[in-house]
Amino acid sequence: MIWLTWRQFRAQAVVTAAFLAVLAVVLAVTGAHLASLYNASGLTACHVHGDCERLATTFLNEAKADTALAYLFDAGIVILYAVPALIGIFWGAPLLTREIEAGTFRLAWSQSVTRTRWLAIKLGLIAAVAVATAGLLSLIVTWWAAPVQRAAPFAGSDGHGVPLRISPLEFGARGVVPLGYAAFAFVLGVTAGLLIRRTVAAMAVTLAGFTGLRALTALWLRPHYLSPVTVYYKLTAPFSPAGSYLGIAQGIIGPHGQTAVPGNDAPSYDGVPIPAACLHAAATPNPQAPVPCLAAHGYHGYLTYQPASRFWAFQGIETGIFAVLAAALLAAAFWALQRRDA
Repeated sequence: MIWLTWRQFRAQAVVTAAFLAVLAVVLAVTGAHLASLYNASGLTACHVHGDCERLATTFLNEAKADTALAYLFDAGIVILYAVPALIGIFWGAPLLTREIEAGTFRLAWSQSVTRTRWLAIKLGLIAAVAVATAGLLSLIVTWWAAPVQRAAPFAGSDGHGVPLRISPLEFGARGVVPLGYAAFAFVLGVTAGLLIRRTVAAMAVTLAGFTGLRALTALWLRPHYLSPVTVYYKLTAPFSPAGSYLGIAQGIIGPHGQTAVPGNDAPSYDGVPIPAACLHAAATPNPQAPVPCLAAHGYHGYLTYQPASRFWAFQGIETGIFAVLAAALLAAAFWALQRRDA
């Protein structure tokens, strides 16, 4: 049974291994060049914040000026976004549907192989390869991009145009969370195929379900894994956390704790009128003109965010969420298989 499963999966395994080998060679060669640029930048021995910002900006500009490095940085993110989805679509969804559509599953069930063992072997072998593939990709891409990720926080909260590793764009392409994505996408494809029994339809459901859950997680769930930090600051001295962060909300708070942003038709904070002098300043072409006035009347700025130091905690939480969902789908697949008519 294991041998047969491997024979059926051999072509995909060979293509995947070849892709990983080529990518590893390319990243190893270019990664050495990127690391040398970082070492030559002086950032490794930087301790003065202002000087670090200058050195980081210079290094990032040099890296972006190299077309190959800029392309590979973006390609690494795209690959780690695409691979889990492709695993679910092309490995998970057809795994059982091709057997069901061809009727070959009846041969296995008529022998000494039970339904549970048949499914366990198929899922166990290929799921292990899927998770290992995502893990290796994440390892080599994360290693390659490490100099950029170390420099980006020094260049300001926006990373000088570089997506920071805790940002919604970059988070899913770093660390251990791609392993959870790959496991979930694969099991989702298998379960969809078992229930729908049509390969193309199962592939479409897998793509839609995986993409939708990834978007839901990034936009609505992830910012609230842990209680965010809120900092209040003087409007005349804007605050920015050290290093990178995931911003959730930012605005102005009134002298009595009002936090509503004034609208065009209601120049007030929760019904408390904005001072006339500040409104007059706001009518000038300079958008910063009202700031000193608001500060003088007791208004403050606030920022609610998730610190960059929580990156690995968030990685663990999100990986755990997708692992639990994969386990739930796996249980559903075994339950459905036991009740399926031959």
